[in-house]
Amino acid sequence: MDKLTLYTNPMSRGRIARWMMEEIGRPYETVVLEYGTTMKAPAYLAINPMGKVPALTHGARVVTEGAAICTYLADAFPEAGLMPPDRAAFYRWMFFGAGPLEQAVVNTSFGWQVPPEHRGRAGYGGLDDVVATLTARLDASPFLAGDVFSAVDVYVGAQIGWGLQFKTIPANDTLAAYWDRIKTRPAHLRASDLDNALIKKG
Repeated sequence: MDKLTLYTNPMSRGRIARWMMEEIGRPYETVVLEYGTTMKAPAYLAINPMGKVPALTHGARVVTEGAAICTYLADAFPEAGLMPPDRAAFYRWMFFGAGPLEQAVVNTSFGWQVPPEHRGRAGYGGLDDVVATLTARLDASPFLAGDVFSAVDVYVGAQIGWGLQFKTIPANDTLAAYWDRIKTRPAHLRASDLDNALIKKG
């Protein structure tokens, strides 16, 4: 079996990839990298020239970007049941999380607001548009790809959870209820314990 290695930092988006690793239930090695030093060292830049985490190696294969890692693992390990029957919904919401959601939250946190007259030029419109879209979906469906939990709930769900915790996403009852449904999954709790232990250690 090809070896799985997760390159991460416990205070990064690598926490999402860790959650996904725990969901698939396969053994993996963890390589913890530090900002500005090992993350920018030649050995790691050969894996991810961006010098960012997370990254995943699976044998000779390299996958970077959180959404790609979650999608790859769901596809590579179908026995984990994280690739839902409704593939159209899966890809739609996975890329929504990697595009409009991420852009809207980051840009707004930096104080960058899209003027109303220019929203048509921004792929996400505005943060309120993104939140309204997610809320409508989760009012209609318990999970983003339908009736079953999938890898898209790991990726987008983690972003919603962080956004609610750090107040970078406006809270509402629908998003809070969705986060409550997924945050107590055993894989999420294991992943959080592992990363929190690394934070305490170093």
